Amino acid sequence: MLYLLDASVLITANNLYYPLDGVPEFWEWLEHMCAEGRLKMPLEIFEEVTDDVGDWLREQDRKAKVCLDEQTNVDLVRECIERGYAPDLNESELLEMGNDPFLIASAMAARDQRVVVTTEVSKPTKRRANRHIPDVCDSVDVKWCDSFTMLRTLGFSTRWREQFGVFA
Repeated sequence: MLYLLDASVLITANNLYYPLDGVPEFWEWLEHMCAEGRLKMPLEIFEEVTDDVGDWLREQDRKAKVCLDEQTNVDLVRECIERGYAPDLNESELLEMGNDPFLIASAMAARDQRVVVTTEVSKPTKRRANRHIPDVCDSVDVKWCDSFTMLRTLGFSTRWREQFGVFA
């Protein structure tokens, strides 16, 4: 299974749980999992990350490891917007929505093999451009999970190097 990361996953991890300078094991694990092809980010999402995590992502050629290496399917982005948000969004709504449809469309490209990971929670009362990622995923039949589900499923531990037989 390929886990596609929303920018919020990395930003929240750094700000709340695994600061870059405090839990380097998390970031080393993340880079390893990206290199192994278990975690990725579409380029449009990668480019949204501009804080300290953005600086980290752009160091040492991590972009090649982190970014999903495929062209965006504009037909799937369009389908995501029409089915997941609304078929008649105006320009300001499209801007408000941001790049989330690119993340979801990347998962739509291989629904049985991909999961969207986000810190957003379901809010079914939200409408149009305000819809949250989990609700849009449900509308377009894409699997999604939160960060902690992904971490448990992939077996993150600060002793991950021992578990995966990776030695510095």
